[in-house]
Amino acid sequence: MKLIFSIGLVLFLAPFIQAQDEQVIVLDEVILSDIKLLQFSDGVKTRVLNDSVALRNQGTFTDNLRNNSLLYFKEYGYGMTSTVSFRGTGASQTAVVWNGININSPMSGQTDFNTMLSQGSNEVTIRSGGGSTQYGTGAIGGSVHLNTTLRFNKHSDHQLSTGYGAFNTRSLFYNASLGAEKDAFKIGVGHYASENDFKYLGTDVRNENGAFGNSSIDVSYGRLLGKSNIMKVYHQTFFGDRNFSGTLTAPSNDNYRDLNSRSLVEWTNFGAKKVQRVKAAYLYERYRYYPNRLQDDFSFGKASTFLVNYDYKYRFNKFVINGISELQQINADGSSILEENRTLFSGILLVSHAPTDRLRYGLNLRKDWISSYDSPFVFSFNSRYAISDTYEVSLLGSKNFRAPTFNDLYWEGAGATGNNTLAPETALQGEVGQRITFKNIHVQLNGYFIASSDLIQWRPDLSGVWSPVNVKDAKQYGFEIESGWKKRVLGHQISLNATYAFTKSIDTSTDKQLLYVPIHTARANIAYAFGKWTTYVQALFNGYVYTTTDNQQDLPGYIVGNWGLEYDLPTVWGAATTMAFKLNNLANTRYQNVAFRPMPNRHIYFQLNFKF
Repeated sequence: MKLIFSIGLVLFLAPFIQAQDEQVIVLDEVILSDIKLLQFSDGVKTRVLNDSVALRNQGTFTDNLRNNSLLYFKEYGYGMTSTVSFRGTGASQTAVVWNGININSPMSGQTDFNTMLSQGSNEVTIRSGGGSTQYGTGAIGGSVHLNTTLRFNKHSDHQLSTGYGAFNTRSLFYNASLGAEKDAFKIGVGHYASENDFKYLGTDVRNENGAFGNSSIDVSYGRLLGKSNIMKVYHQTFFGDRNFSGTLTAPSNDNYRDLNSRSLVEWTNFGAKKVQRVKAAYLYERYRYYPNRLQDDFSFGKASTFLVNYDYKYRFNKFVINGISELQQINADGSSILEENRTLFSGILLVSHAPTDRLRYGLNLRKDWISSYDSPFVFSFNSRYAISDTYEVSLLGSKNFRAPTFNDLYWEGAGATGNNTLAPETALQGEVGQRITFKNIHVQLNGYFIASSDLIQWRPDLSGVWSPVNVKDAKQYGFEIESGWKKRVLGHQISLNATYAFTKSIDTSTDKQLLYVPIHTARANIAYAFGKWTTYVQALFNGYVYTTTDNQQDLPGYIVGNWGLEYDLPTVWGAATTMAFKLNNLANTRYQNVAFRPMPNRHIYFQLNFKF
């Protein structure tokens, strides 16, 4: 009751509090929709991927993140369904956040990273560790944030990229950012498609039925209304049409078509020490699965989410207090789910304090009230302390949760047993981090421990009917090292980024490593630039993964490297043009990251990028 009273008091009284010592609020803080990521994540490990990184991984969002983060992807063939493992947790325990809104599917509880194009958002941030207090269900292992930033100044920037490569792979992307003193507009249109008919190394078999075509459009608009109000509108639509590849042992002739649409309207009012926001969003997803792509028979599922969010933040002395309330209405139905709905109300209180220039810490609290089950009270604590100008330490702790999905609760044929009594998954975790930063180099080391309870697993009963039950506990622990180095001498520029992760993810009932969680992973990216030329190498190492619960069978580890070369052509008609060539799977490595589903052999890709 004290928590409910505190949250209610902040939300009710905050609009009437007036600042006495007025200061100007930085406009960037107002423009960014996902302000929680910036303001209330002191000590939390984050990594921002810039536009140049996206251009070098043109195509699927999986390609972008796999080569530039510690995320492990389980991809059922190139371009097919792609799920993620973050610090040894599952795909449904990683939240995907679009402009501050959790967009994981309410049906499956996860996001297929091959249903997004890498150029869809101009800022991608990877946030490690639990974030359920801020972003709700699923943010246990970490979260991936897709933000669209708007620029309120006079500008007109355009970018066009087109590419073609092996297996009849082609892409076309166009992005534009236009702005004036009071208006900002951004649009992005993309298409990525491939026959995807590469030959399985060591065999005479090709990747049949692997063709796909993905398209997306992103539109954003913002307007400054006077000196203290901003109105913003965001929209994103993705269309996917994929055949699903067969395996080494079985052919396939199926097809999967999906549509994802997101719309967000946001009004922000700001003063000297306060910011209040109102968000209204509508999210829609639909899929159709064709067992035989040559016939019209299909199964389907669809879900729609409408949410309203009120957010009030107030500064006083060295404190920042943020109260948030959110109401969601979710509806879903399909071939295997009768029409169902869920109502959710969330109350959130975030506090950040900077008692000194070197010390910052925060305390976050959250409680959800959900119509279909009891949701736990969750919390988090985050802190960082700068021991010197070059050395910083952080300490974090949190309780997080994952809600049962519509599939868990309502899937036809699963039986009623267990559905009405399913409890949310919960996880307690702690983390310690250290960061050393010099002029040209940085090194970061983080160690963590996660204890998860009531993991939901589908199991057959005595009659053979499968249903979801809370049966499993797990623990994840490990450490991550990230380092970066840059040097520029007489026009020569060299940069190096390297990461390594040690991950143990244990089923506590058997003391065995969970499936498809590599114990060792490493990545390295090195780039050299001089004059108009740039060359780079990307290297990825995935250690072996177990494919059976008794850990008796595994997929071997592998190393995959890519090499790229870029050249800046002379500017023509005001357009800066870059010609880029990329050789993927440089050593022609034979590998799989899901059993019996080979990944592409060595192949080339060529593209032209225009900026004007």
